[in-house]
Amino acid sequence: MVIEYILLFAIFYTWHAMGITIGYHRLLSHRSFSCSKAVEYFWVLPGFLAFEGSPIWWATIHRAHHKWVETPLDPHSPRALGLKYAFTGWLAEKEYAPHLDPYKQCKDLVADPIYRFLDFNGRLPLGHAMGFACCFAFRLILWALFGWQVALISLLAGASVLAIPLMLNVVCHLPKYGYKNYALADDSVNVWWVGLLAMGEGWHNNHHAAPGSARTGMLPHEFDATWLMLKFMKKIGLITRMNVADHDVLLARAAAELAKQNNMSPVEVPAAPVLVTIGGGKSGGRVRDFGAKRAAVRKRRELSKQS
Repeated sequence: MVIEYILLFAIFYTWHAMGITIGYHRLLSHRSFSCSKAVEYFWVLPGFLAFEGSPIWWATIHRAHHKWVETPLDPHSPRALGLKYAFTGWLAEKEYAPHLDPYKQCKDLVADPIYRFLDFNGRLPLGHAMGFACCFAFRLILWALFGWQVALISLLAGASVLAIPLMLNVVCHLPKYGYKNYALADDSVNVWWVGLLAMGEGWHNNHHAAPGSARTGMLPHEFDATWLMLKFMKKIGLITRMNVADHDVLLARAAAELAKQNNMSPVEVPAAPVLVTIGGGKSGGRVRDFGAKRAAVRKRRELSKQS
């Protein structure tokens, strides 16, 4: 019986964890792949039932984290806001900060009536309360159908999964606990044990180097369970498009960016794209090169100054 309970916990844990990694994070927050609405809701549901709150709120916070990383505008930066606030303090905010506007930063999610309903039009306490109510109602249904043991195991798995992103926000931004593959200016680091517990999300330096990539485990030893599931879904036709980062290009781009920030001599950057998109076109794939777009803008500005 104990073995069965442990197995059941593992199943619930994996389901809820991938609801966050696939549904909330790599799909809703970064749009690193495309799928049908049915598949989207299938993965968002276990994330929601792991006490993660409104998808709009979650994605707004996360997109802001990448946009203003390690600054006071970053919703949970240990460097700028301190460890306590970065861990759980930000959860107590009763409304969106002035610089956080879902209608600007998450237009794609606001357009979905289900996500809009779950967000309660930005009334965060109501949205959080309804989210918790739905989570406990789900466990009551499990209790009625399968007994209190199954309901309790599901509750424990959901609570365990809830703790992982909160811990990741802090631990993976403390350089002493991890390592960097890419020389970024922010504090993001890869932490192996977080990578395992968070289904691949602990390779956080990799993620900050290419937030739009469906793959975060860039080296052979960086096990990324979420990436394996996404590859499987792509193989059976549930995913039509995936953005995948290239390790060598990321190395060069990160070095060039760091050299620029430190006023060092320029570093040669390869012309290859940061993200290669698999699928989604008649030719079987297309390329999205966000780094090249930024470089082109900088070049136009330099030319305008010279003229």
